[in-house]
Amino acid sequence: MMRRLAVPFVLLLAACVPEVSDPLPPAPPPGPGGTCGAAELQGLVGQPAEVLQTMRFGTTVRMIRPGQAVTMDYSESRLNIDIDAGERIIRVHCG
Repeated sequence: MMRRLAVPFVLLLAACVPEVSDPLPPAPPPGPGGTCGAAELQGLVGQPAEVLQTMRFGTTVRMIRPGQAVTMDYSESRLNIDIDAGERIIRVHCG
C-alpha cells in the first residue's frame, strides 16, 4: 500500500515546484564608471586611507578592508573604496 502512494506523492510534489523562466539578470561588473563619481576619484588610488577623513562625498560610501564582509547587492550610486592591509587605497569603484 505504501509503495502505491509514494509515486503519486512524488509527482504531486514535482508539480508544486515553480518553473523559473527568466532568472535575474547578472549585476553589472563593478567598474570606475557609474553614477557614484568613481571616475573622478581615481586619483585616490595609492593614497593613504587617512586622506578620506578630510573628504565629503555626495553619495553613499563604503570603505572595504581585507577580510571585511560586504553585501553582494549592486548599487550604481554607491561609492566603494577598497583599502589594503597597509591602509592604502587600492581601488575606487561604483557598486
